[in-house]
Amino acid sequence: MSILTSQQISQLFEQYGETEITFTKEVSRAIRLAGKQVFLKCLGYQWPCIIYSSSMVGAKVIVNVKSSIQDVTRSANNLVSLRFGFQRDDKLDPIAFHVASRITGFTATGPQNPDLNFAAITFTQRPPDYLIAALGTLLEANANSQKRRDERVLLTDEVMRKLGLKAKEITLFVQGIPRKAILRDFSFSGAKLIILGVPKFLIGKEVILRIEMEDTTEVLDIPGTMLRHEPVSGRKDIAAFAIQFQENRVPMRYKLMVNSYLSQNIKRK
Repeated sequence: MSILTSQQISQLFEQYGETEITFTKEVSRAIRLAGKQVFLKCLGYQWPCIIYSSSMVGAKVIVNVKSSIQDVTRSANNLVSLRFGFQRDDKLDPIAFHVASRITGFTATGPQNPDLNFAAITFTQRPPDYLIAALGTLLEANANSQKRRDERVLLTDEVMRKLGLKAKEITLFVQGIPRKAILRDFSFSGAKLIILGVPKFLIGKEVILRIEMEDTTEVLDIPGTMLRHEPVSGRKDIAAFAIQFQENRVPMRYKLMVNSYLSQNIKRK
């Protein structure tokens, strides 16, 4: 996660504080949520729970009510703390913190699992900056993927270093067949590649662009379509190809990466 100033944190809280995010598997993976580190705590008791959704002012968690949770929290006037945990790229141990909260109600998740309830939670104080940054940057990335969707970034060595990309050389799967390619530039909505091949046979084909990160084993697979090509001066065996990503299948981690670079390095015109 990019390091943000206190002013940027405050801006994210002001702009997105009440916006609720559903914690899908992709969202949890993108913000590096450590699910086994999430608990509700009250009067010395703690109960494991699952974050179903969260904003910066409250959350909804799934918890087993067959335990003593309802009796214990009722005796504490429903005051609890919600423990969050997040994995960190540079350290083995996760970062964890508690958010002072109040449970405002329990509702069943469904007749198939009567012991599992949604617990609605209101934070009684502003949460730690880490949570604001995690949720805020994700919401900002989603918003900017539309507002700044066509702003292109030329991939230089400096840009590669800032993004943590392993190399300009990437793998492009054309209808499942891997090809070597060189990433020239990219945006939220697409990319331009240098590829060895005959252009007329590639235009209109469905592809998957695979980007590898430098310091992790993580790869980003982005589905798209070959739109058009242009010749490379002095070379008949290669061409520059434009790829349009499938908007609803762009990984959240890719959006976060592009948004981080644009926000930190390129001011919006």
